[in-house]
Amino acid sequence: MEKKKIFVLPGEIALTKQSAEISTLLGSCVAVCLYNKKLKFGGMNHFMLSTGGNKSMAGKYGDYSTRKLIDSMLRVDGNVNNLEASVYGGGAVVGHLSAGFNIGEKNIKIAVDILRERKIKIKTQKTGGDSGMKVYFNNHTGSIEVRMILKSELTLQLEAKKKDLAGRKIRVLIVDDSATVRNILHKAFDLDDEIHVVGEAEDAYDARSKILELDPDVITLDIIMPKMDGVSFLKKLMVHMPKPVIIVSSVAQKGSKMRLRASDIGAVDILDKEDLKLYQGLDTVRRILTAKVKIAAATHVKKREAREVANI
Repeated sequence: MEKKKIFVLPGEIALTKQSAEISTLLGSCVAVCLYNKKLKFGGMNHFMLSTGGNKSMAGKYGDYSTRKLIDSMLRVDGNVNNLEASVYGGGAVVGHLSAGFNIGEKNIKIAVDILRERKIKIKTQKTGGDSGMKVYFNNHTGSIEVRMILKSELTLQLEAKKKDLAGRKIRVLIVDDSATVRNILHKAFDLDDEIHVVGEAEDAYDARSKILELDPDVITLDIIMPKMDGVSFLKKLMVHMPKPVIIVSSVAQKGSKMRLRASDIGAVDILDKEDLKLYQGLDTVRRILTAKVKIAAATHVKKREAREVANI
């Protein structure tokens, strides 16, 4: 008879006395496998965060989920000495929303702390790292197979970019035909210790030369400019030298066709100059734009084919 297979989604707990293969897929999430050595059965949870206050999502929190799994096992056999645990996951997976917030570490800690509090032996712990994993738990024998998820080329590129940026400031090139706007943006960036303005350009041709010379990490780009508009220049960049570009323009209002075009071509973010309150001090510009630049710097920008953007 074929063994029953159960796949555990985030927020779920699987426990059965029938022989089964219980599996899950983990990044920053954590799974605890509990096995009863005497009765030869077990279960697994899969939680996303260490703690939380949303009762309707309680299964996604490690403090609730891990205790629930333990209590469910003990209802079948109240002898805690018959239980052994294995803990998996909690990786700092690059590109995942959790990266940089230590979510994986917090998930690992809550699981381990609760198991120790309940005096349950931790037989195996394979946690942390920067890769995802697939976990296969035979709840009859207690054996567990772990298959690491190989990193994609994109993940490796993101890791390399993150490592590069960690040791230096983010290089920014400001492209705008208005000297006043360039000066305001420059001053706002200078207020952030993690950002360095490597240059300014007043039009697309000036920008092209400075991109080749200065190799910026992020470009802020106006749309209405002489000689070549920003959208046409953005197309050329995405085809020949893709870089993270943030459009900063008064014609890129929310819901506008221009905003949609810029996004479709490949801009990583688009800001309406009105939202930055450029002529009302530096606080709003600094607060909004510097945060956008830091996100953009860690973004992978895909090279486009000329035919892909020709009619956008």
